[in-house]
Amino acid sequence: MNSPRPPHTSARGLRVAALASVLCLLVSGCSVLGTAGDGPDGDAAGGRGGGMKVALVTHGGKGDAFWDLVRKGAATAAAKDGVDLTYASDADPAAQAALVRDAVDDKVDGIAVTLAKPAAMRGPIARAKAAGIPVVGLNSGIDAWRPAGLLEYFGQDESVAGRAVGDKLDDVRARHALCVVHERGNVALEARCAGMKKTFHGDTDNLYVDGSDMDAVTAAIAARLRQDTSIDEVVTLGAQYGLSAVDAVRQAGSRAKVATFDLNKNLVEAVRSGRVQFAVDQQPWLQGYLAVDALWLYRTNGNVSGGGTAPVLTGPAFVTRLNVSAVARFAAAGTR
Repeated sequence: MNSPRPPHTSARGLRVAALASVLCLLVSGCSVLGTAGDGPDGDAAGGRGGGMKVALVTHGGKGDAFWDLVRKGAATAAAKDGVDLTYASDADPAAQAALVRDAVDDKVDGIAVTLAKPAAMRGPIARAKAAGIPVVGLNSGIDAWRPAGLLEYFGQDESVAGRAVGDKLDDVRARHALCVVHERGNVALEARCAGMKKTFHGDTDNLYVDGSDMDAVTAAIAARLRQDTSIDEVVTLGAQYGLSAVDAVRQAGSRAKVATFDLNKNLVEAVRSGRVQFAVDQQPWLQGYLAVDALWLYRTNGNVSGGGTAPVLTGPAFVTRLNVSAVARFAAAGTR
């Protein structure tokens, strides 16, 4: 794999980049997350980053708290490194691809991207590479990042995580699981359900719902539980959907238990109270942090985590009623 060469920065170049960044903020009000002045060591961080521009482009939908965690992690790394960070997202793969092309046209110094729909990203990633812009992956696309030519990948092996959930369901003696997929065709979500089905000794059904409409998600789960009373476990693939499943179980008068992938502060309380059996934490804040920090390290020191051949795994880790207190304060702060 031919990797983009880490750009050389001179003292004059740093001054020009810094001046450009200041003019950007004063004249046009650019959208910036986590610049050098955001932290207590802002001046020093600005010197380290030297006006480096990074674009984080995800497939996150509006109002999804999961992506707020990713964004916060990225902003924290940007503040530490003195990086000028912009964030953009769109759940539509064609629109996400357009956002990556926009980042290339903006001549950013690095791009971090999710590969929920890998085919849509091939062209924009190739365009970035042709322009000498390093690209790293995060969150989605663990089987696609190397063929796409990305430098590094930060996330969870979703198939492994799914198989671990299947084993966990056997441990709690579930017999019939409903896997709720909130975005059809998302490779990461499909891999979770498929992995679970491989190891779970009971029956597994998939239920596809519109994840952008939480009321519809709750209604669809409740309807399925009423239709099939043998379902004794609902597994959702996002924290807010786990909370919807709790409501759906109550509405349906079902005795099914609820488990979920991902974590947020409200889900932590649901685990603590026993309304949710367990959550699978892939540490989204860490994914955003590592992706931005990796691009800075590549530029400033030529580092490539995993040697460019192995992903850097951020999960899975199980959060249960027994250990939830250990992560509760971090979740309350919006970093888990």
